[in-house]
Amino acid sequence: MADRGWYDDSDHHDAVRQAERATRFGWAAIAGIAGGLGCVLIAAAVICAVAVLACLYVVVASHY
Repeated sequence: MADRGWYDDSDHHDAVRQAERATRFGWAAIAGIAGGLGCVLIAAAVICAVAVLACLYVVVASHY
């Protein structure tokens, strides 16, 4: 403390910058995972819709 000034806040500023960087990384990870899960959910819904339509096609085609 003797070498630095009385109001030296460099340690505090470094900690704040590190916390902001960690927060940005955390939100980016959350957004990436949520986006990936959203894409998987949409793909599953499309696959289910195609399977239902295929089953309906087979049922209708079998009656003719």
